[in-house]
Formats: sequence, C-alpha cells, structure tokens
Amino acid sequence: MRYVEAVSTTKKISRIGLGTWQFGSREWGYGPSYAGTDAALIVRRALELGVTLFDTAEMYAFGRSERILGAALADAPVPTEAAFIATKIFPVLPLAPVVEQRAVASANRLGVRTIDLYQVHQPNPLVRDGTTMRGMASLRRVGLVDEVGVSNYSLDRWRAAEEALGGRVLSNQVQYSLIRRQADRDLIPFARREGRLIIAYSPLAQGLLSGRYDVTTRPRGAVRATNPLFLTENLARLTPLLDVLRDVGSAHDATPAQIALAWAVHHPQVVAIPGASSVAQMESNAAAADIILTDAEYDALTTAADSFAPLTGPSSWAALAAERVGRS
Repeated sequence: MRYVEAVSTTKKISRIGLGTWQFGSREWGYGPSYAGTDAALIVRRALELGVTLFDTAEMYAFGRSERILGAALADAPVPTEAAFIATKIFPVLPLAPVVEQRAVASANRLGVRTIDLYQVHQPNPLVRDGTTMRGMASLRRVGLVDEVGVSNYSLDRWRAAEEALGGRVLSNQVQYSLIRRQADRDLIPFARREGRLIIAYSPLAQGLLSGRYDVTTRPRGAVRATNPLFLTENLARLTPLLDVLRDVGSAHDATPAQIALAWAVHHPQVVAIPGASSVAQMESNAAAADIILTDAEYDALTTAADSFAPLTGPSSWAALAAERVGRS
C-alpha cells in the first residue's frame, strides 16, 4: 500500500481507501447477508492490507453505514488505531449548533472519540459556510474533529470555506474517474499548489470501468439500473476505452478496474475510495495502489477516455425509460 506524501496529517492516508455507501444500503443489491457478514470481513481485510482511509456519511442508510463501519473496526483483530475515519454531515440546516450536534451523533455511531475528517456532504445553496465552519472550528477546538473537509464543492466555494474556517479545509470529495474529469480543470491544480487533497468517489464510475459490464451483461441493483451510463448504447460506446484498459492491464498483470484506479491516483494529491462488494474486490482495489503507470500509459488512457461520448440529457432519459420498460 502507498500513502499520501504530498500532505501532512496526523495519521497516514492510504492512496486507496474504502467507500462505505453500500454498507446497509439495499439499493446496491448485494443481498441481506452483506451488512451483517461481508462488510465486517471487508473492513478486516482492508486493515490487513494497510488501508487506512475509511469513508462514510450520516446519510448512508440513515446512519447505518456509520454503525456498521464502527462495529467492524471495533471487532477487527488487527490494530485499528491507524484508521483514518472520514464521515460527512448532510447539510439540511448546517448552522453551527447543528453541525456540532450531528458530529457528536456520528462519533457515537462510529464509536470514536475523534473523527479524523469531518466533511460537509454538499454545499447548501441557501446557507453559506460561515456558520457551518464556526461549528467545525468549535469541534476542532474540543478535539472531536481533527481535520475538516468538504464534498462536491466548486473551487470558489472551497476557498470560501477555508476563509470562513480560518485554516485549511483539507479535502474536497468529488466524483473523479477516467470519464468524470472536471476536477482536472481547477480543483487538482489548487490542491497541488496549496497542499490539499482530492478524494475521488466513484473512481470506477459505479463499476462501469471495471470491465464487468457490456451490452450482454447488464448490472443489477437500483443504483446502476437508474444510471444512464449503463444504457446498452453507452456500454457499446465504452468498448474502445475498455480495450485500452485491458491492454495497459496486460503489461501490469492487472484488471481494467485496477488500471482505472491507478489512473485516478496517479496525481499525488488524489486518493480514491471505491466500494467493495466482497473481500476479493477489496483485495483487488488495494493492490491497485501499487501500480505505477508510465506517462505513455497514462496519456493513452486519457486519450481513450476523451473519445468516449455517452448519450446524456433527455435522449439518455428516454432510452433509459425504454430499456426499463423492455426489461419489466
């Protein structure tokens, strides 16, 4: 496992972490035994492999993800002191007292005395970050929160949050993958200049880049079934990019998913938090941290991704509706 070197933090942060949206959430279609058995085994194996970054949120299964993660960490037979636990407040009313109350609730569900990274899940369009960051500053003063982060923030709003906090906002968690590269424009350059982190969620585009799905193998589960990227037409259009992922993978004895993850964390300021449906998938994801792409490989993947032009907008919605009717 490789760890972040570009940013100094109290605990080491692994380049590949574990996202836990799926813990306790039925919409992923992982089955009834997943939360009670598989999730704990995945966390245990992640710790054994040197994974330190575990990301959750109070809105994931209405707090159940935090409880499952906390219980798994508490029951793990390997030391968990190094675990860097990140969670998020859903900012319905992110006033300072509410932020403080919600952090206490999250810490209780996680079973921790300090939340290593407490993030604002998304910007509230009506409430600016002044009062939110006053709550965050208070949490830091009493030691309940170590680092503050944001999620889905524009660069301007990220900077405004830092000004309101009066210190660094360590990270911005955003969608980032071969087919979602908006962070390349300004967020990653800012992180590089200022010593901040980008936490990439959906680094495999919900499995689209794994190579598991094509026009004949469709995903199950409500999350992917309602994602237009998994339309038959879009899966067909993805074929050239998957071919390049496989070609690069052959040089590293790696899967397309591992190469896609290696691409995402190629930037020193980026870490990725893929989910895992099984211990085997956790092992595969963790191994991707040790794959170092050559510049030529990185450029070839980026060029192939540039050529992927999926159906989007109203045309994709109509096609999605038609496919769902056809499968019913």
